Amino acid sequence: MTREVLFTLKAPYRDPLEITGFRFGKGEKACCIVGAVRGNEIQQQYVCSQLVRALRSLEGHGQIAQDNEILVIPSAGAGYSMNTGNRFWAVDHTDINRMFPGYDGGETTQRIADGIFRHVRDYSYGVQFASFYMPGDFVPHVRMMETGYQSTSLANLFGLPYVVIRPPRPYDTATLNYNWQLWHTNAFSVYTAATDQIDDPSARQAVDSVLRFLNRVGLVRYHCHNGYIASVIREDELVSVLSPTGGVYLSRKAPGSEVTRGETLAEITDPYTGESLARIPSPADGIIFFAYHQPLVMEHAVIYKIIKHAHGY
Repeated sequence: MTREVLFTLKAPYRDPLEITGFRFGKGEKACCIVGAVRGNEIQQQYVCSQLVRALRSLEGHGQIAQDNEILVIPSAGAGYSMNTGNRFWAVDHTDINRMFPGYDGGETTQRIADGIFRHVRDYSYGVQFASFYMPGDFVPHVRMMETGYQSTSLANLFGLPYVVIRPPRPYDTATLNYNWQLWHTNAFSVYTAATDQIDDPSARQAVDSVLRFLNRVGLVRYHCHNGYIASVIREDELVSVLSPTGGVYLSRKAPGSEVTRGETLAEITDPYTGESLARIPSPADGIIFFAYHQPLVMEHAVIYKIIKHAHGY
C-alpha cells in the first residue's frame, strides 16, 4: 500500500486541504473507489476506511492481481465541510459533486473537482459511495445513469439486491459518475443504508460487495458468498409516497420491509398538541426501498419510495 497526497489546496486561515489516496498494486489503472464528497457522508468515508483495511490485508497476502492498480480515496474534499457540520462546501454551500470535471482556474469547488478528476479519470472501473439528495435510508443497491456506457451485467457483479437505472437529468452532467462514463470508465454509484451516521452491518455489506466485484473482474482473489442475484429496476418504476402535511414525523417502516396496500407507513403529529394530523397508508403492495428519517417533515416531501410487486395495486 502506498499513501499519497493527490491534491493540495492552500487555505488562508487554516491548514491546507489535502486529498489523500491509497494505492494498491502497480501497473494498469484498473479501479478507483471514491468515498465522501459531501460533508455529511460519514458512512461513505467509513466504508472506504474499511475497504482500505481489507485491501491492505489482501495485498499483504499477495492476493491483488499483478500489473493492476487500485486507488481508494476515502474523502474527496469533504473534510472542511465535515469538520463544520455542513453537507456542502462550508464557505459558499456549493456541491463538489456538481462541479465535475472541474476547472483549475475556477471557484474553489471547481478546482477541487479538477484536482480529483485528473487522478481518477483514466481507470477502467470507478466506484463511488454516494448519498441521496434527501435525508433518509436506502436498501443497499447499485445505481447507474443511462449514458450509453452503462452495463447492468457489470453492476450485477456487486451482488447487491438491486440495480437502479435512471436517465440523467441536466444537473447530473456535472457529477463524478456521469463524467467518469464520458471518459469510458465503467462507473457505479453504491448506496448503503445510511449517510450521516454509521450503520456497520450495511457498511460491511458494501465492503463485501466491492471486494466481490473486484474478485469477479479479476483484480483480487477474495473468497465470499455469492451475494444476491440483483433485480434491475428503473427509477421511474418506484412508487413515491408524499407527506400530506407538515409536522412531527414518526416513521413506522424501515427500508427492506414488506408492506401491503393500506398498511400504515408513518404518522404525522402536531408539534404543539401532539394530535395526530395524518396517517400515511401504503399505496401499493411492495418493498420499502427508501425511507425518510428526519424528525420533522414538510408538506409534499417524499417520505417513502416503494418497489411495487408485479401484481400491482
